[in-house]
Amino acid sequence: MKFKKKILITGGAGFIGSHLLRLFVQKYSKYHIYNLDKLTYAGNLENLTVIKNLPNYTFIKGDILDINFLQEIFKVYDFDAIIHLAAASHVDRSITNPLEFVMTNVIGTVNLLQTAKQHWSNMNNKLFYHISTDEVYGSLNETGKFTEKTAYDPHSPYSASKASSDHFVRAFYDTYKLPIIISNCSNNYGPNQFPEKLIPLFINNIKNNKALPVYGNGKNVRDWLFVEDHIDAIDLLFHKGKIGETYNIGGNNEWKNIDLIKLLCKVVDEKLGRQENSSQKLITFVTDRAGHDLRYAIDISKINKEFGWKPKLDFEKGLEKTVDWYLKNGKWLENVTSGEYQDYYEKMY
Repeated sequence: MKFKKKILITGGAGFIGSHLLRLFVQKYSKYHIYNLDKLTYAGNLENLTVIKNLPNYTFIKGDILDINFLQEIFKVYDFDAIIHLAAASHVDRSITNPLEFVMTNVIGTVNLLQTAKQHWSNMNNKLFYHISTDEVYGSLNETGKFTEKTAYDPHSPYSASKASSDHFVRAFYDTYKLPIIISNCSNNYGPNQFPEKLIPLFINNIKNNKALPVYGNGKNVRDWLFVEDHIDAIDLLFHKGKIGETYNIGGNNEWKNIDLIKLLCKVVDEKLGRQENSSQKLITFVTDRAGHDLRYAIDISKINKEFGWKPKLDFEKGLEKTVDWYLKNGKWLENVTSGEYQDYYEKMY
């Protein structure tokens, strides 16, 4: 079968990547979708079981830090587009090991950019779509929102590495005319997320009556976006976004951490048939994270005005859907938290 496009998705075994892959492989039968993933602790091929045998899907195990490997697969597969999701993404881990984040998020991105530039002698109908974060903008006080024009002011090694990668992507557009799009999204939540992130971690801890560690006073504010709403926006921008542009993708859904955690306690207790809010006793306030940003909020006016996109799923419904998934997929969670799936990959790959 002759495919209309060959699309490389990096980090496709991770949380957002796996949702994107499932959508693209199943929705676009005329695209051949290639999933490049190193299969680190956060990459789990169990997330992709439903598509693994489809004829327009190919998995490639590899590391974006290996530029020779990247050049080889570009020669072999002749990709038309890249959706770049591969990244080290947990703030706490970046504080412990900032160099890992520089290597993956900065050097890895530049390797991909350089390889695409060298391989795409004809830039027509090519695209390098870089997925980034709202954390590059820094911190807000009680008012205001991040727009695409907000100056970068990253405060953690993670956000600094993502800001740097964003700058390199724009530099390759300005200097070499590499066709790029960047989107910066707010906190994603939903099924298949590795349980180091707040929502799946706390669902698991509530279920197992473990402590719920809350940084500082719990009043830091985040904007939450259901992962499938994010995927719809990526799909839209991949097909209709303007080359060279940046788009902010947010949930219009701000929550103080402590209020979100109390809501999670309520929902999980209800699902498990426990006394209402009995799990709130598990909340434990701990020393605040170094450089902890106070508030994030995204202005989605641009993507809404240009394409009519806005998040569809009400947060409480999305949270209930997420809790249901984790409670019904205990084996997945057990495999992830125990690391058994990584032992399997070491044998297989």
